Amino acid sequence: MPSILFVCLGNICRSPAAEGMLRKKVDENGTLKNITIDSCGLGDWHEGQLPDERMRAAAKSRGLALTMRARSIRPKDMEEFDYILAASRTVINDLYHYATNPQEKGKIQLITAYSKTYHNQDIPDPYHKDAVDFDLVLDILEDCCDGLLNHLTSRYSST
Repeated sequence: MPSILFVCLGNICRSPAAEGMLRKKVDENGTLKNITIDSCGLGDWHEGQLPDERMRAAAKSRGLALTMRARSIRPKDMEEFDYILAASRTVINDLYHYATNPQEKGKIQLITAYSKTYHNQDIPDPYHKDAVDFDLVLDILEDCCDGLLNHLTSRYSST
């Protein structure tokens, strides 16, 4: 079964919301078993903290409980995960420094690569913005996770 790692800057807004969103969709779908879903940040500024309280509140209004703790990227993540999905091109550029070979680089892509509406766009960082911006991020992530789930189901589920 596949393993997915979502990555943003500090692992307190976009990537944990993506992790929570995909977990919920996988649970509701029920066709994928033994899938690994995780998230991390490029930096360790928020190591061990819960996601931003504004993101948790916006996610809770959609039935998502974001209880994971922030962690930073580890070199072994590049080897261990099948999909390494970045919130922005800036994050992708930084992730390339962790990749030690072309195979690892090939795992890195934008989260929005799986979106119909926001295809290959950066997901804006809501950290220094208003509540409406957290909702927008969740809208984008919902579209992305729907597309990602369709991709994973077609590729990995047994019929």
